Amino acid sequence: MRLLIQRVTEARCHISGKVFSEITKGFVVLVGVGHDETDEDIEWTAKKIAAMRIFDAADGVMNLSVKDIGGGALVISNFTLLANYRHGNRPEYMSAARPELANQLYEYFKELLGKEIPVQGGVFGAHMHLHIENDGPVTIVMN
Repeated sequence: MRLLIQRVTEARCHISGKVFSEITKGFVVLVGVGHDETDEDIEWTAKKIAAMRIFDAADGVMNLSVKDIGGGALVISNFTLLANYRHGNRPEYMSAARPELANQLYEYFKELLGKEIPVQGGVFGAHMHLHIENDGPVTIVMN
């Protein structure tokens, strides 16, 4: 599983030119599901992200979690995070899970994270446009 987490002041997901989902302060989480993921991987990752302290406290130090600030998450499936770009100029995605498994685990991840914080999502496999106001910028890559 590979995730790209961006701290945001706001974010929106557009599908077919219409706002599908949106959040204010919190995270955008792009999720790449590998073919070897387990439920335990998903459970650990959801808890870790909900508790990750990357929001500023009053003293300006990143010491607060998304839960602490009352924020939410916009969670978007993104298999391209699993690109292998070492050979040639066209990335390959052999380590990405097949769509059926990837969608199942993506939905499971959203469900678990949603037990911790408010979660919005995209549509698996849809062409989406994301409007992200990155805060900081603070961007974390989880492998």
